[in-house]
Amino acid sequence: MTHQDLTDARIPVTVSLEELQNGTVSLSTLEEAFGPNSLGLILVSGLPEKYSTLRHRLLSLSSFLANLPEEELRKLECLEAKWLVGWSCGKETLKDGQYDTLKGSYYANPVQSFIGTRKAQQMYPDLPEYNSSNVWPEQDVLPNFREVFLEMCSLIINVAALVARACDRYALENVPGYKPGYLERIVKESVSTKARLLHYFPPTANNTSVDSASEPATVEDDWCATHVDHGCLTGLTSAMFADESVPLPSMSNSLASPPYVGELDQSPDPKAGLYIRSRSGEVTRVDIPRDCLAFQTGEALEVITKGKFKAVPHFVRGIAPGCGGRVARNTLAVFTQPNLWEMIDENRDFATFAKEIIERNH
Repeated sequence: MTHQDLTDARIPVTVSLEELQNGTVSLSTLEEAFGPNSLGLILVSGLPEKYSTLRHRLLSLSSFLANLPEEELRKLECLEAKWLVGWSCGKETLKDGQYDTLKGSYYANPVQSFIGTRKAQQMYPDLPEYNSSNVWPEQDVLPNFREVFLEMCSLIINVAALVARACDRYALENVPGYKPGYLERIVKESVSTKARLLHYFPPTANNTSVDSASEPATVEDDWCATHVDHGCLTGLTSAMFADESVPLPSMSNSLASPPYVGELDQSPDPKAGLYIRSRSGEVTRVDIPRDCLAFQTGEALEVITKGKFKAVPHFVRGIAPGCGGRVARNTLAVFTQPNLWEMIDENRDFATFAKEIIERNH
């Protein structure tokens, strides 16, 4: 992929939260968002008032988390879960067998119930990636992290359920044998949903793709290689860009929340950010407004809908060297996924499907 392949940013289809709540999103709008010629992504506007505060708080905490001392980050690692619980950096392979060291991730299951989680553990004891308990930072290390993380995820899942309800209406009309309410039920009830708080590290001489002439190399997906999510609907916040050449605010010794990290008005590199390969093969940069959530489709939903909704290939392009300071990128993704025992086709439950993906990437 070369620079010439990248197009200007494109705003996806946008619907309001009120439209989703009222069930007034038309099937033609859903076709435009998720159909064969779409980006496979929809924006939701008109979110609850608290969303903006939660977003800024949690994405600020992502910088604090990623900059903790190594000994604290090691306490958050979960080897038995193949680093798909807690802190992970440099453990995942996404491209040509290379380990992904350009970002750090914090994984947690935001929806756990005694009955559902116990059932998953009993039926699939060999899947600690989905069954392990969450590993939270200590309160005196990262105050209020758990509370903010769970509150934000709960808000996103509630909105995802409304998007799922709209998708169910579309699928009933277009997918033979589709079960009414399937996707909404998955989003509301599954204990396999997983959230990933991401911190893309600022570019350095050691982690950027630069050729001998000091020009950006032809590899554009340097911050996160091209991939598809393997769940149903992925909820995404807009990214926060933060200049980490400015020291992080100090945390007091009290249990008050850490201060906010200053957010840049925009990325210093207009080519950096999230890119999607559309159904037609066009590579397009997508801007998610700060006051909106985005939802895109994953592999499990592609299988469930017999290909009517395609998984979205996407990648993240880093900031080019020399573009304004040491700029990091923080974001949150919430992957709504079926329970491990749910059948996604005639032969595979989600546990079998997930194992295939994990073995491919870890």
